[in-house]
Amino acid sequence: MSGTGPVASRVLRPPDGYRLAASVRALTFSRYDPAARIAAGTFWWATRTPAGPATLALRPAGGELHAEGYGPGADWVVGRADAVAGLRDDLTGFADLAGAHPLVARLAARHHGLRMPATGQVFPRVLRAVLEQKVTGTEAYRAYAATVRHFGEPAPGPYQPLLLPPTPAVVAAAPYWVFHPFGVEQRRADTLRRAAAVADRLERCADSAEDTRRLTAIPGIGPWTAAEVVRIAYGDPDAVSVGDYHVPNTVAWALAGEPRADDARMLALLEPFRGHRGRVCLLLAAEGVQAPRYGPRMPIRSFARY
Repeated sequence: MSGTGPVASRVLRPPDGYRLAASVRALTFSRYDPAARIAAGTFWWATRTPAGPATLALRPAGGELHAEGYGPGADWVVGRADAVAGLRDDLTGFADLAGAHPLVARLAARHHGLRMPATGQVFPRVLRAVLEQKVTGTEAYRAYAATVRHFGEPAPGPYQPLLLPPTPAVVAAAPYWVFHPFGVEQRRADTLRRAAAVADRLERCADSAEDTRRLTAIPGIGPWTAAEVVRIAYGDPDAVSVGDYHVPNTVAWALAGEPRADDARMLALLEPFRGHRGRVCLLLAAEGVQAPRYGPRMPIRSFARY
């Protein structure tokens, strides 16, 4: 499904200081992600739309952002290009909230070009989030890349090799043991297959709150996974990954100088930023803030619960 030219295009005008790579990096699972890449300053994103497969290319040029769509779903991805780029991200009220803490205020100013994307696609993020449960980042990426390569197919457009993420139908129909060679045990495989079986209902949710309720009703999906999904699918700035191994410590260290914390303490410290609690966590991650390490070194973004 390759092509030489875009089927649809659009010129976007981002705000001054906008940073494309930083904003869309959350949509890539390492620089080798088979379905999303940043190459030579252009962001390439392959997805499946209601109109069919598509690839979106976002290229910054002269203060503008050029969106090009390839494949049957080109019009759909170009129509959502501003959301995917994070340009629909609503920062209303955040400056006042950030001003309540000097570090958050400084980070909000320093990373003012960072925006939160909203893909409008739920299942591709479910796929990644479930595979990230209770394993290291390296293990999660290997499982994700192997799954996409096993079920995926070439994405439309000139950038190759870019693959489409698998459809929920093929994932739901696959027996759990298909995932074993990818390093995915039966528990995560079954969780993924259950989510795939109800993906159509997940995609029809009106907002992140409804999707969170439906996601957490699926056995094997808890608040951590749901937050990882709605933060990207809806661009939810308040989604907090409760259950993460590292985030409570990072938040407590940054906001209170406390090297260790549990989820309850993290949420208490983030409460003054309600409405943008996930954005505060994003800023801390963008700055590379980490709590002091005690004992054996643990990989970042590892051993999240579900």
